[in-house]
Amino acid sequence: MSKIIMTQALCAAGYEPLAKEGSIYVANDGNPSNYLEQLKEAECIVVRIGHMNRREMEAAPKLRVIGRNGIGYDSIDIAAANDLGIPVVIAPHCNADSVAEHTLALMFALASNLVQCHNEAVKGNFEIRNSGKAFELQGKTVGIIGFGDIGKRVGKLCRAVGMKVMAYDPYTTREAVEAERTVYCPELDRLLQNSDVVTIHTPLNQETRGLLGKEELVRMKPTALLINCARGGIVDETALLEALEQGTIAGAGIDVTVEEPLRQDNPLCAAPNLIISPHSAAQTKEATIRAASMCAEGCIAVLHGQRWPNVANPEVYSHPRWNS
Repeated sequence: MSKIIMTQALCAAGYEPLAKEGSIYVANDGNPSNYLEQLKEAECIVVRIGHMNRREMEAAPKLRVIGRNGIGYDSIDIAAANDLGIPVVIAPHCNADSVAEHTLALMFALASNLVQCHNEAVKGNFEIRNSGKAFELQGKTVGIIGFGDIGKRVGKLCRAVGMKVMAYDPYTTREAVEAERTVYCPELDRLLQNSDVVTIHTPLNQETRGLLGKEELVRMKPTALLINCARGGIVDETALLEALEQGTIAGAGIDVTVEEPLRQDNPLCAAPNLIISPHSAAQTKEATIRAASMCAEGCIAVLHGQRWPNVANPEVYSHPRWNS
């Protein structure tokens, strides 16, 4: 029987299959450095919250697989996993619809000025209805940064409400973008300058960290909205705060921040025209079940010696550990 660690418990769809494979230790702690003794015997660790770095992997000599309960894997040291021959199982497409719908929810909430209207209405301020901030999304242009699975689904939803769709993604082709009835933007500047809503759907890596900073935000329309349901580090939060305070852009909706969970004294909490959700876009019932079951299925397959295809590092299978 294998020893399995979960940084936080998976829902039943993932927990129960893994429980049949061995004993489970639920840490309720996203920092494995705090339970190195438990790592010594672990053959599998499922990272639902937190990270997994080289030191922690090396502290687990029996570790055979790392599971990520979702799509993103920027919290896992992939280079270290490759060096050690450890596949990092992911759950592709598990939350794409949920994140796309959340993105639209933030767009609609900002366009309708819903949060301010609610906050003022419950105080008895009926006149907030005349603030003049609300506008229709129909006929407006949405610019999508990152035109992968989620970006395409966002585009489909936006077209359904009558929006024009543009996309910037240096890793795809004009033909692939235009096949989705979307305008191809070869340069980020063009998208920023021509979009009424800019929404981010790209992974966080060395190329995208700080992708939108002060220089990029000033290129947006002063009436534009910015949505980020990808990763916090993609947007320079100091620049975003300044842009909102100075009216460089009209508003923003973010599901992700650099600091998570967000402290109440973080300046973003007092920013005008900003809606913040607690990295919850992918936390629908449906996406949670899909992510947990896909993660568990992949981890079990690897524990049984299978070369599971849904991993963040397929190159790991060239490691001597997999060719002995």
